Amino acid sequence: MQFEMIVYMLRCADGSYYVGSTKQDIDARVWEHNNLPLDSYTARRRPVELVFAEVYGRITDAIARERQIKGWSRRKKEALIALRYESLPSLSRRGHLVDGH
Repeated sequence: MQFEMIVYMLRCADGSYYVGSTKQDIDARVWEHNNLPLDSYTARRRPVELVFAEVYGRITDAIARERQIKGWSRRKKEALIALRYESLPSLSRRGHLVDGH
């Protein structure tokens, strides 16, 4: 049996990004981030807006992708949001240091 898992990114009211994953409907999950009284990163930065989502058939793939994106720079996350996949390699932290940008 295949389970769908969604890796998503939210833009918070303070301009920061939150990366997470869920097995539930993405609209319901975003609603929770905006409305549930949780003591969490997003609860202190409402409202949040969904800016990116990818669907995975395997939970392990989704978790790996979530961890990968969480480690990215702000510029790299913004390139992903804009679907500029071709620019992602040049925005890696290692590449940034080598290129001097």
